[in-house]
Amino acid sequence: MRRAVCPGSFDPITNGHLDIISRASRLYDEVYVAVMINKAKKGLLEVDERLDLIRQVTAEYGNVRVEAFHGLLVDFCKQRDIPAIVKGLRAVSDFDYELQMAQMNIGLSGVETLFVPTNPTYSFLSSSLVKEVATWGGDVSHLVPPVVLDALNERLRKD
Repeated sequence: MRRAVCPGSFDPITNGHLDIISRASRLYDEVYVAVMINKAKKGLLEVDERLDLIRQVTAEYGNVRVEAFHGLLVDFCKQRDIPAIVKGLRAVSDFDYELQMAQMNIGLSGVETLFVPTNPTYSFLSSSLVKEVATWGGDVSHLVPPVVLDALNERLRKD
């Protein structure tokens, strides 16, 4: 079985993330979405909320599994016999950072990294930008799935 992982914080998951996950799901038998937990960062959405939202918006693919993970991504891969990491690249600046990570990951464990160019529609999109625009009342409805928009708006009303 061909497996790959799409890692990230997904706080929140965006249409750009979904584009990469969808494309990976057509190339691999099983795609894990690894919601990486960074205890040093306080996210807008709780990890359990992110997991639930990702499961909802990826349910149609049928071969996507969603899990949280704390630690090295290569350990997540080794534990699940995943030989490949799929990462979307928006711009050259992403490549500089991601290349270093890819080289470290293959050196640590032999796990390959495949870079997928982002759909130009989403080349500017990041979770951070979505959160910032939404926090100031901007319309992000075209940047995230409807269920994610609802969760984002609900959280921002509470804060």
